[in-house]
Amino acid sequence: MSTHPQLSFVARYSLTLSVLVFLGAALLLPWVGAGPISPARVLRHQSPDYDILLQLRVSRTLLALVAGGALSLAGTLFQAMLRDALATPYTLGISAGASLGAVAVIAAGWETFLGVPMTWIGALAGAFGVLVLAIGGAFRQRQISAFSLLLTGIAINSICAAFIIILSSFAGMSRSFSIARWLIGSIDATSYGSLAALAVVVFLASALILTQARSWNLLAVGERWAASRGVRVGSLLAQGYVLGSILVAGAIALTGPIGFVGLIVPHLVRSRISPDHRLLMPCAFFLGGALLALCDALGRVVMPPAELPAGAVLALIGGPYLVWVIRQRVPAEEKI
Repeated sequence: MSTHPQLSFVARYSLTLSVLVFLGAALLLPWVGAGPISPARVLRHQSPDYDILLQLRVSRTLLALVAGGALSLAGTLFQAMLRDALATPYTLGISAGASLGAVAVIAAGWETFLGVPMTWIGALAGAFGVLVLAIGGAFRQRQISAFSLLLTGIAINSICAAFIIILSSFAGMSRSFSIARWLIGSIDATSYGSLAALAVVVFLASALILTQARSWNLLAVGERWAASRGVRVGSLLAQGYVLGSILVAGAIALTGPIGFVGLIVPHLVRSRISPDHRLLMPCAFFLGGALLALCDALGRVVMPPAELPAGAVLALIGGPYLVWVIRQRVPAEEKI
């Protein structure tokens, strides 16, 4: 008898529905905006409708789908590693490191170099710098523990936040405004080359994570339980941290630090669909991408002609949800 039963019909139905939601967002949300776009003019390649749809809205919708999926999957992964439903990409310091790298570039006035946005390079460098520090700090006797990762991540978050404040205080007025805007997190139109590079990185990292879904199921129960079932816990934690960091760094490099999507979606999928990571992870990816794309679309139409950053819209949704989750957890903890 197999210890890993096949996914049920309901599970496969939920996964199919998640894919359809993702594809529906990709097809419909580019048409949402402050001004209407004529399908007839688009089909005839007439400006400005064709240019607005293809160069602006399609690219930013695809970016939201990929980045939202990456952050949501990373949140699911970190929650399995730390066995905490409130864990997010911010918990282990990756988002803070990426933010510090980008802020350092903006404060120095090096936003572009030879046409390359240096904020991307700064965010990636900051995230992987934190990756090295966190894994080094969590190593004990050639093993990595989830508890050590958590404590190291908390310390790194505090250090990065302090440096961000220092850099902002020394930057000029215009650069301080740019730093504040970047830290909010937003979805902007980007080149299809950059989008393709991000999609390839996210696809490869996600595929590697999903191949270990059964091991994440065991690790979510406990490190000793997983080890007794033949899982090399230290190696699995290191692999998960590296892959999760790649997802977060890639997404934040193009969008800025967008929070809550890595918390809301995994929690909803776990409670409403399944805690099985073979289903939880792909559903979280597709629904997380759709949610971020929807928040970006809402930001375009709520206060036209101004646009609300997707990060702000998502925070307005995620903040109350986080309070609700905490209120649901407190009674259970008080009974212990």
